[in-house]
Amino acid sequence: MDILTVILLLIVFLLVVCELRVQFSAAYRAGKKFPGPKALPLLGNAHNLLFNDQRRTFQLPRRWAAKYGDTYRILVRGLLNLNAIQAKDVEPLLSSPKHIDKGVIYSILHSFLGIGLLNSTGTKWQHRRRILTPAFHFNILPSFLITFQEECRVLVAQLEQYADKGAPVALQPIATKFTLNTICETAMGIKLDSMTMANEYRGKIEAIGTMLLQRLMNPWLFEEFNYKLSGLQAKLCKLLQPVHAFTRSIIQQRREQFHQNIRNIGDFSEENIYTNLKQRYAMLDTLLAAEAKQQIDEDGIREEVDTFMFEGHDTTSAAIIFTLLLLAHNPEVQQRLYEELQQIAVSRSDADGTEFTQRDYNELKYMDMVLKESLRLYPPVPFISRNIAEDTMFGERLVPKDTLFNVHIFDLHRDPAVFPDPERFDPDRFLPENIADRSPYAYVPFSAGPRNCIGQRFAILELKAVLGAILMNFRVLPVTKREDLIFVADLILRTKDPILVKFERRQR
Repeated sequence: MDILTVILLLIVFLLVVCELRVQFSAAYRAGKKFPGPKALPLLGNAHNLLFNDQRRTFQLPRRWAAKYGDTYRILVRGLLNLNAIQAKDVEPLLSSPKHIDKGVIYSILHSFLGIGLLNSTGTKWQHRRRILTPAFHFNILPSFLITFQEECRVLVAQLEQYADKGAPVALQPIATKFTLNTICETAMGIKLDSMTMANEYRGKIEAIGTMLLQRLMNPWLFEEFNYKLSGLQAKLCKLLQPVHAFTRSIIQQRREQFHQNIRNIGDFSEENIYTNLKQRYAMLDTLLAAEAKQQIDEDGIREEVDTFMFEGHDTTSAAIIFTLLLLAHNPEVQQRLYEELQQIAVSRSDADGTEFTQRDYNELKYMDMVLKESLRLYPPVPFISRNIAEDTMFGERLVPKDTLFNVHIFDLHRDPAVFPDPERFDPDRFLPENIADRSPYAYVPFSAGPRNCIGQRFAILELKAVLGAILMNFRVLPVTKREDLIFVADLILRTKDPILVKFERRQR
């Protein structure tokens, strides 16, 4: 027997051993309890995932959800991936205080965001959540609202130019600029447009998002060695350096202002942060107060500020874009919203000032329903992932430790048993009588349970402010058709082509 034959036999033996280990593993045995595409020897379902572009990567889970109609499994490198599309499995996953570890895909964000509120776990996550909760206290929202309304006036002036031309408008660049400006001021206390590097900063944030997506789309790049070998890690680091430097410089400026106003941190109380600072409140102030109390260090502050920036602009931008698209195609809903806004505006004429207050926005009950239905159809975050920390029973099925359990929010929100005719836009789905018997885990645009989105009230108020400003001044007219939307896989719900509408001035 020659050496080549020995080597080949050894390779075959090792492959057989590897396959037997997979076949008898807890992940493989548990996976048999769930439907899913056929797994090949050794490869598992890796062949289903390879060589897909962004469009096919987005469509694949949609096809599997339609085919299996239940939580389904895929096996990759011996790792069990479960994909929930119904509330019966989403509830025990998201409501559990044990299953709070984020899935492995979030590790690609570490170089950008560090390990902050979004992707930390255990005691660090609990500690950061406690520190940051005051930053989103309802007493602070009126301060944020001032910023929203200032940026809304700038946006309306910009849209007037488009309306005068009667030309279609691509929503993504306009919405993204608006939300990035608002999050910069509310998170860091700066007006981004006043900074000389504003456009450069926006461009680098966009380029970083593109690079993170590139890594997400290529699982072989998850390995740090492969990512470094490809040369992409060095390219990302080059983009990150000025962004992190910019963030640190703003933190330092704000730190100096903070300590000028709060001379003795021992006298500091949370109420000071809402009412007694000379400058307008920023979320960063809460972190600086925690730093002064030695509860967080400088790197921790940078982690959380960058997290605010990342999570706080792209998601809200997507919500604005898809809501305007839906309103353009549903003029009766748009008209009813306008009438509700007018009713509030008339009541404001007898009050001090003309701007809507937080209480006014709280009275927009129909807008609440419209936004909820928009977020049902087009959730800005279409997918979230958890790592199972210990063997757990989901109904009658065992899910072993270290399983990746994913929630496909896009498909969950289209469960026909909960939302009949799911592609139809119908705000009345959220009338009180229609949600009384619905599981709260059938609709989770802001996630749910212990790791729900800390900024959801912030986001809803921002959405109400911008939609109110637009609808009080313009009719939104359709250009892009809903049936022509082509979605692509991304960290945020995104389409292949720009979404276009027209704006028509309202007659005063």
